[in-house]
Amino acid sequence: MKPIIFDVDTGIDDALAMAYALNSPELELLGFTTCFGNVPVEEATRNTFVVLEMVGKDVPVYEGADQTFKRGMKPEWARMVHGDDGLGNTLKTEPAYRASNGSAVDFIIEQVKKRPNEITILAVGPLTNVALAIEKAPEIIPLIKDVVIMGGAVYVPGNVTPYGEANIVADPEAAEHVFSSGLSVTLVGLDVTMETLLPLSKVNEWRKIDNEAARFFADMTEHYIGAYESFYPGIGGCALHDPLAVGVVIDPSFVQTESVKVSVVTEGEEMGNTVGVKEGGPIIRVCTEVEAERFLDHFLSRVL
Repeated sequence: MKPIIFDVDTGIDDALAMAYALNSPELELLGFTTCFGNVPVEEATRNTFVVLEMVGKDVPVYEGADQTFKRGMKPEWARMVHGDDGLGNTLKTEPAYRASNGSAVDFIIEQVKKRPNEITILAVGPLTNVALAIEKAPEIIPLIKDVVIMGGAVYVPGNVTPYGEANIVADPEAAEHVFSSGLSVTLVGLDVTMETLLPLSKVNEWRKIDNEAARFFADMTEHYIGAYESFYPGIGGCALHDPLAVGVVIDPSFVQTESVKVSVVTEGEEMGNTVGVKEGGPIIRVCTEVEAERFLDHFLSRVL
């Protein structure tokens, strides 16, 4: 089993990724850390517990950053995409939950020191918690086995600006700090995640499963697909951004990568752009191709 710290800003694709990870025996989920992003951090924490209740798992959750790494700002929340509650307007009652004592940053530092060269950090939101952890305790940098990130758009356009992908745009200074730290980084960005498509027809099949969790995931994902239709008319589904990052941790052969020097634009019109450069900058493993159908089959076999 691969020990994982899973950093989330729990909206809809985070929830799908969580279920996929929680139902995958290859992964040892040490804990979830939450960050602002799709929703404020308090809602991300709540939504993380909602998903844990639905999946029937008990994993510690540590609340993290509520604002950006350097600027102390909060982005606009993605209510149009993820719903007013971040879960496709499916939240009927508040879950019974209590976040674990201690911060996300301290949890990351403590776990990495306890299990040096073993832990993969799987980050599918803004990189603020990871940046804060390595700023506070830079000695953990060589002790982290890998950081797998859903974020960036190296060779393709962005999704919230012409240049930038949402997680990087939300906190570009955090991304630049992580990228330039010397950490082993795999970037699962729009270059490959937009090639994955969960069709509405597959989601409708979940409704044939007679339990609350299946209905919850079907309703939530149908909302997400509706948002996709507004951006990409006729697409008939949604990209599996965060779940693909989970898939890459489980089975790296789902993707092909290139070792590229990547920098992050932190100012101006192109803020959040992840730029592949020939000289200078840290070397990042950038995912460039994906076996989309094989990955989709694997995801569907695990998510419910």
